[in-house]
Amino acid sequence: MCGIAGSVNFKLNYSAINKAMLHRGPDEQAGYAVDNIDLYHLRLSILDISGGKQPMHLDDRYTIIFNGEIYNHDEVRKQFNLTGTTTSDTETLLLLYRKMGAAMLEHLDGMFVFALYDKAEKELFIARDRAGKKPLYYFSDDEKIVFASELNCLKALLPLQIDTGNIYQYLRLGALYRQCTPYRQVQELNAGSYLQVNCVTLHLQEKRWWHIRPYYEQRSRDSFETALEKTDALLDAGVKRRLESSDLEVGCFLSGGIDSGLVTAAASKYNSRLKTFTVSFAGEYNEAPLARLVADAYHTQHSTIEISFDNLLGDVEQIIANYGEPFFDSSAIPSYYVSAAARKHLTVILNGDGADELFAGYRRYVPFARYDFFNAGGLVKNGAALTKKVLPLPSAKKSAYNYLYRLAALASKASFEIYLSAGVDIFEDYEQHLLHPPTGYMQRISDDFSKVANSDLSGLQKIMLLDFETNLFSDLLVKMDIATMAHSLEGRSPFLCRELLEYIPGIDDGYKIRGRQTKYLLRRLAAKYLPAALVNQPKRGFEIPLKLWVNGQLADIIHSYLTASGSLTSQMVAPAFITKLLANSIKIQAEKRAKILWTLFSMEVWYQKVYLGK
Repeated sequence: MCGIAGSVNFKLNYSAINKAMLHRGPDEQAGYAVDNIDLYHLRLSILDISGGKQPMHLDDRYTIIFNGEIYNHDEVRKQFNLTGTTTSDTETLLLLYRKMGAAMLEHLDGMFVFALYDKAEKELFIARDRAGKKPLYYFSDDEKIVFASELNCLKALLPLQIDTGNIYQYLRLGALYRQCTPYRQVQELNAGSYLQVNCVTLHLQEKRWWHIRPYYEQRSRDSFETALEKTDALLDAGVKRRLESSDLEVGCFLSGGIDSGLVTAAASKYNSRLKTFTVSFAGEYNEAPLARLVADAYHTQHSTIEISFDNLLGDVEQIIANYGEPFFDSSAIPSYYVSAAARKHLTVILNGDGADELFAGYRRYVPFARYDFFNAGGLVKNGAALTKKVLPLPSAKKSAYNYLYRLAALASKASFEIYLSAGVDIFEDYEQHLLHPPTGYMQRISDDFSKVANSDLSGLQKIMLLDFETNLFSDLLVKMDIATMAHSLEGRSPFLCRELLEYIPGIDDGYKIRGRQTKYLLRRLAAKYLPAALVNQPKRGFEIPLKLWVNGQLADIIHSYLTASGSLTSQMVAPAFITKLLANSIKIQAEKRAKILWTLFSMEVWYQKVYLGK
């Protein structure tokens, strides 16, 4: 796991890159300039520590900088009879590219972004993994191209300008949509995509080499038992690869849920002295007893790490600023603290990321398994809208009444608003308080979502596909990449292995949602490996006390940021609405009020600390 930066027709400032991204590669830093190309690499040494130095060269023609891990690189070498001078997966990429060019990508199982320069063709090839676990952002204009692993690095290298339309999208989605960034002329390289850059003409073309949607359309006829057996074998292989592709010890995050429990069960087969870690937050739901059941069952070297939010007021601005963009997801806070604690013990750790998006782990999926809300008729929408209008606001987030209320709100919506209401639900029903958003600022999102909504996929498949391409890509993977790499910790996600990504989408919906039970197939698999007490536990994730933060220890700093002279908030949201929100003098659900305030606070911290550099 590393950090990379590069450019065409632009001299990189290596000192600025080190200052912005040293946490991604504290072990070695090196640059290479040739022709009009400048490449820079910051290394976190994990595989072939002595032989994997970068930038790496081949045949005095190819040069590569690489961030990530190729877990099946030994298999690829054997499959294609590739012979090198190191055991590094970086060299494997060079050898494979020399053999087959872009076609190499379909053979890789890993998380990666790499930039490979072909000196003979004067071409730069930049590729990203299927799910988009490893990030890359690039700036382009008529004179130059500059790219980096983090937005804060690009900001340190270039005088970037805000793209206001994308910021309005953030206020609705809670994240920057897919390839969008907060800056003009800066894009994020899409998941499963690559760039081909002609370094003479600066012609740049982005191509999608992998997409999950065809695997939803490719309906499997496997029986439930067959699907269960295949999932078991594929997950086991994914875990095994992620353990073996490291010269350093690999541990596991172990929560009280089935995802990390299954990863731990598989990993313990290959490491009899596996280290596992559970995090306990003071005052919050304690997963430690359930995690201990798994640790005892598999005799792992288990540690419970006690985390407190006592220093949150002093840390919150830096945690948010690390993302280099407005970032809504408040679980970034505990993710930051968890990663800091785990890094004291290990450099590489396995997690359960991606399981919910592949196997249907969210409660909001249940109604979509019964009814396609994306294609609800006018009668249903009008009836739901009337019902919602007369119902009182719910007071408890996880109550049955709140579930029914949100169901009515969901059914009353149209187009992409259905997805927003089912998911983050930030400014929905309050978007009229946004000040002069650009005409059509949500059009691209609406068009993309309409293509899915009007497809032949089932209602469940539609929302899961949208979640994979939007929520997972733009939020969850970003959250964990920044939180872990801020502490030079590498997180690996076996559920996002190539084989599961290409098999699970096509299995029957009934294997994912059964009645009101989410993640049915994984729960049945868990019954085979995990203590019974875990199997039917609801999804919890990090239990974020957002309302308590907003009304308590962070109330003053939020008020200060949102009412500051010249704030971005005052330019984008009606000041009277902000005043009422801060004073809690508006009829609104307490949870929704906290979400809106947190969304604006995160945006404002980015604007003042990162963009203005105050």
